[in-house]
Amino acid sequence: MGAEVTGLTFTREDRARFRSRVLRGTEAIDRMLSEGLFTDHSTQPEPLLGMEVELNLVDSQMNPAMCNEAILADLGSDTYESELGQFNIELNLDPQPLKASHAMDFADDLRVALNRLEAMATEHGAHTVMIGMLPTLTAVHFDQQWLSQSNRYERLEEQIFAARGEDLVLDIEGSAFDGEIEELHVVTGTILPEAACTSMQLHLRLAPEDFANHWNAAQAFAGAQVALAANSPFLDHKALWHETRLPLFAQATDIRPVELKNQGVRPRVWFGERWISNIFDLFEENTRYFPALLPESSPIDPLDELDAGRIPDLTELKMHNGTIWRWNRPVYDTVGGHPHVRIENRTLPSGPTLLDMMANAAFFYGTTTSLAREDRPIWTRMSFDAAEQNLTAGGRDGMDARLYWPKVGWVSPDELTHRILLPHAHHGLEALGVDSAVRDRLLAVIEGRCATKQNGASWQRDHVARREAAGENRVDAIAGMLREYIDRMHSGDPVHTWDRPSA
Repeated sequence: MGAEVTGLTFTREDRARFRSRVLRGTEAIDRMLSEGLFTDHSTQPEPLLGMEVELNLVDSQMNPAMCNEAILADLGSDTYESELGQFNIELNLDPQPLKASHAMDFADDLRVALNRLEAMATEHGAHTVMIGMLPTLTAVHFDQQWLSQSNRYERLEEQIFAARGEDLVLDIEGSAFDGEIEELHVVTGTILPEAACTSMQLHLRLAPEDFANHWNAAQAFAGAQVALAANSPFLDHKALWHETRLPLFAQATDIRPVELKNQGVRPRVWFGERWISNIFDLFEENTRYFPALLPESSPIDPLDELDAGRIPDLTELKMHNGTIWRWNRPVYDTVGGHPHVRIENRTLPSGPTLLDMMANAAFFYGTTTSLAREDRPIWTRMSFDAAEQNLTAGGRDGMDARLYWPKVGWVSPDELTHRILLPHAHHGLEALGVDSAVRDRLLAVIEGRCATKQNGASWQRDHVARREAAGENRVDAIAGMLREYIDRMHSGDPVHTWDRPSA
């Protein structure tokens, strides 16, 4: 969800003060790096791994159920939080080392949290769905009345539209479906379309000196990561990208009118523009390129805190960073008085099953770790533009994409993963101390997707196409598909084993 906002309005003085505090927070980061004040990795030398999962709520007709506030009130736990739409809920798992004794603890903790949430949702006449984009969402559900009750969301929407000066335009051309290209074109005066994008966010806490290599590595294989995990093919009853979250999230949070886009002003949802050599590069870009959206300041000056021998919270820097949605985002935080930095990987959709999500996590952590430790890193042999183009291709076409990789050329995601990335994932997980049986179990799911070329998006698209061929209209086909999706989600069997619907 991000930090709550207490202010109801922001003045010019608020903006000037906030900008100054963000600049001083960036200076504080620079000083802390140069003075070796990031001691979190000294007390916890192994990388720590964390997870957030966003879910949708549906009613008995498979339509969005607008009841997150009531469910959260009855749950009464910090594990669960609201998200932008009243049909969203987020759950958070505490970070832990990904070792033999912990690797499946993530799965156990997630299963317990999901089961408790589903039980409570059922009491309110709803069900939970782990899916990248709820396929029964339509433009009707993008009405401001369905915004979750949060001052942060209200102020964020207000500030985005104040900066734009005009309505948002959603314009997405899909990947060919049943021989046709379908398009979404919606004009809206709310940021609620962003709520359609439900993801699994992975956190990797690192020593500062290790951050740049791991961030570069995560960027380099993001296209393959998304292609293999795509699970967001439908919105407003249209077949769009295999991972429609990518273009929708970018467009739904875009503060730029057309003129600023034409000038090359950077978007708030951003892949980036270069490989980095230091985590400071990213915070400096944030300060240099992006105006404040939620300029709420604290009375504490970060440099004064450092001068007094205290570790600053960097409230303004964190607030600012939380409104710049990089697909691999740098995060500064403190725990028990120790500052740390981490990568927040935001490319993955939620679902389809718990095992699929654990496999996606293992693939990310293992591959990132191995690529980051190569003697001749991938980012020295691959242009940044190629990595960004891979992300676009993987999101648009999923398992049908063509991706570029050095010494391999243009290749399908399944071939690239089987030949290059899975060996990296095994090596990386081994380096993290993950037991071989756990490695084999989780990465076998990724290998299974490569063998069958079936992920959540391809299963959904295939199922809807076959239902339509049998005579159903699009609305009924999508609702029927979602019912079967939920049944299979609860079965726990990974998506590559799901039977394709019979003709």
